[in-house]
Amino acid sequence: MGLKPNQRLPLMAMGMLSLLMALFGGVQRLGWDLPTLTVVLPANHGPLMVGAFLGTVIGLERAVALGTLWGFLGPLATGLGGLLLIAGVVPPLAQLLIVLGSLMLSLLFVAFLRRQFAWFTVIMLVGALSWLIGNLLWLMGHNIFVVVWWWMGFLLLTIAGERMELGRMLFISKLRQSQMIAAVVVAMLGIVITLLDIDTGVRILGAGMIAIAVWLGLNDIARRTVKQTGLTRFIAVNLLAGYVWLACCGVLLLLFGADFSGLRYDAVLHSFFLGFIFSMIFGHAPVIFPAVLGRGMLYRPAFYIHVVLLHLFLTVRVVGDLTVELLPRSVGGLLNALTLLVFVLNTVLAIRAHFVAERNVQAS
Repeated sequence: MGLKPNQRLPLMAMGMLSLLMALFGGVQRLGWDLPTLTVVLPANHGPLMVGAFLGTVIGLERAVALGTLWGFLGPLATGLGGLLLIAGVVPPLAQLLIVLGSLMLSLLFVAFLRRQFAWFTVIMLVGALSWLIGNLLWLMGHNIFVVVWWWMGFLLLTIAGERMELGRMLFISKLRQSQMIAAVVVAMLGIVITLLDIDTGVRILGAGMIAIAVWLGLNDIARRTVKQTGLTRFIAVNLLAGYVWLACCGVLLLLFGADFSGLRYDAVLHSFFLGFIFSMIFGHAPVIFPAVLGRGMLYRPAFYIHVVLLHLFLTVRVVGDLTVELLPRSVGGLLNALTLLVFVLNTVLAIRAHFVAERNVQAS
């Protein structure tokens, strides 16, 4: 048996705290004069966002799906690791905890495979292993510039596998499944090659990203559901927009390779982590949060506010990066951080609205 919904809340809370502190440190990195909470927040922006926030949320969602108590050790480890990163104390222990979390997620997917073999589960397992390898490199003292491609592999393959899993509803042919597998192999090959030749490696990774984005754009059920209404359409809009940003990131890597002069590196990272990943988060949040927390979430058209703002301000930031204009980059980055706060607020209000609606029904 797994944890009850109210017992999962502290794990989700640790992940959300890591998100908020990652945003705070990210805004400081842009040069905005904010109060110093802890001096390590700007340096830990990436690890907090990927390991302590995304790692915790993904690990928690998968632990709920598996339904075993040991599965929750992963998100517990990454959540605690995030708290230590925020406090800036015992950095090696924080890193070890996040390494442990990625190991537990890998074992989780092994458990899924033992229940039933499926290629989408294999893809997600490889993604978890990519995160584990990246975290081990980070623990060994490698620069984030070396590690980040492995972290990208984790998120890229997790999403590719999840969308491929849902693609079963469309009865996707074995030929199309093999196309996705081939695209994943190209992306992971590029990530491995970055350890030997980073310029060649990131270009191959970029080609893999484009291939995955095209496959998802052509085969995802979102192409059909975007024609519907309400929450179904909202999810599809986010997914399709995310695939565009993934393709953009791939194009930037193909064009520039490891030549990240000026602000190109910033454009690559945020096209992926903000444009692609947060589009996925925005789209899946109305489904994942109720499943994880055991609390309903009322869809509201106001959700489109944070969606529009995300893409608008990210475009401003990326254009500023590519034209080496610091003001658009800084302003776009600040407004993107505020957009994510709007997302958190909208999510809380939606959960509260569902709770109030249920209470009114019971009272009547």
